[in-house]
Amino acid sequence: MTYVTVAHATMVGMVLEIFVLSVLRTGPVHGYELKRRVQRPSFTLLSNNSLYPMLRRFESDGIVTKTVEAQEGKPSKNVYAITDRGRAHLTELLRNLPVSVAANEEEFLVRLSFFPELPIDSRLDVLAARTAVLDARHAQVATLVEETDESPRREWQNLVMKRVLEGIDNERRWIASLAKKAEL
Repeated sequence: MTYVTVAHATMVGMVLEIFVLSVLRTGPVHGYELKRRVQRPSFTLLSNNSLYPMLRRFESDGIVTKTVEAQEGKPSKNVYAITDRGRAHLTELLRNLPVSVAANEEEFLVRLSFFPELPIDSRLDVLAARTAVLDARHAQVATLVEETDESPRREWQNLVMKRVLEGIDNERRWIASLAKKAEL
């Protein structure tokens, strides 16, 4: 993975890169079809302004190749295909979930959906990154709950914060069960 790719991926997250590369590994596809297929499972909107610069960057980094396919009576199509380097890049994106990105639920869930393709240690690393984020959130909210008085004017704030803590605790229990399953 090149420095440019790492820096860009860290800034915008890696979900779109993962989706684009996972679609391309099923076979070559032109840009419009790629965009259509990426948007289907993703919560993140994919615009031409993000897709085509990404594809140019991927092409420059040797992650994808582009061939121009002539069409009779229509403009030519650019068809993109993943390279071996691109497959390795996808694997690397899936294996790594930096704590700075682990706070994004979609980033976490996308990697979780690819767990069958990852070795056990990578699965556990992804779960550990998400757990670290949840632990930090829990500590922050628990501190707020402790510092907030129980006055009637704070009642709704306290209810909200306690609900947030319940949600964090539920996800932590779920991740603990996933860790047991990931080790199988």
